Amino acid sequence: MGRKKQGKFVNPDNKGKDKRHKMKGKTLEAFTEEMHTAFEASLHVEEGAEAPQVKLPCPLAMWELGHCDPKRCTGRKLVRKGFVRNLRLNQRFNGLVLSPMGTKYVTPADRAIVAQNGLAVIDCSWAKLDETPFSKMVGTHPRLLPFLVAANPVNYGKPCKLSCVEAFAATFCIVGFEELAVLLLQKFKWGRGFLELNKVLLERYAACQSEEELLSVEKDYLTSKPEEEDFDPFDVDSGVECRNLNRHQCEPEDDDSDEDTDASEEDEAEDEAKDEAKDEAEDEVEDEKKESNDESGASSHHKEVEKRESGSSQ
Repeated sequence: MGRKKQGKFVNPDNKGKDKRHKMKGKTLEAFTEEMHTAFEASLHVEEGAEAPQVKLPCPLAMWELGHCDPKRCTGRKLVRKGFVRNLRLNQRFNGLVLSPMGTKYVTPADRAIVAQNGLAVIDCSWAKLDETPFSKMVGTHPRLLPFLVAANPVNYGKPCKLSCVEAFAATFCIVGFEELAVLLLQKFKWGRGFLELNKVLLERYAACQSEEELLSVEKDYLTSKPEEEDFDPFDVDSGVECRNLNRHQCEPEDDDSDEDTDASEEDEAEDEAKDEAKDEAEDEVEDEKKESNDESGASSHHKEVEKRESGSSQ
């Protein structure tokens, strides 16, 4: 009737599994080459033409919970652009996962994990963290991001409140794939500002050799006071102009060679031209109204004269 199930063959040395695992991954050299190719393809786009579909060298994914405004959600935009794929709840991701459930921080040592298995984020609202089912969004390598400052329009200047694209970009910078960070951020007008705002921190994080060193860099940054440059007010060669606060400051003379002044004068001239054009348009409207009022007044006066003449003739 039925056939007896054969026992599953097990390789005692487990060589086949190791071989398949090695074939699935890619070397860092191959990854870097694909990264350069993708980055160059994103730059060479003719003005007015649609950007070609750029294939990233590693998979990007996110769990979307629908907390954010669709028009402002950076994760959804990356999905529409084809850079990121959506994950379902309870769907596991084998790469690096940025999640509050993580106990370790992203470090340059995660470079190979990102290159071979990719990166995932959780798209949720910072105001609804208590409602977010983090336990249903798990992966093989959960991670936390160190201290960084947001540059997105919603949370600009706020520490740690990064958007999805900023989280992707921060991780890429720390593990040494800055070109991928630029590739994603350039899809947003404010994107480059994130790298400029966190330039010092990202460079220091990327130079760390261990998690302990990274946390030390973070602590030093948060506890250190802003550096003040030594300044000698009597150094005439410093290039810094000083003045006596007890004396009235004279207005600086115009310098025709100053490019900034020339630029500001051009802007002022352009604004004045716009104002003059606006004033002329308003004057024309007023003149037309005045002419129409004069014509209506003349016609009414003419009718009144005719009425008086007809009355006197009777």
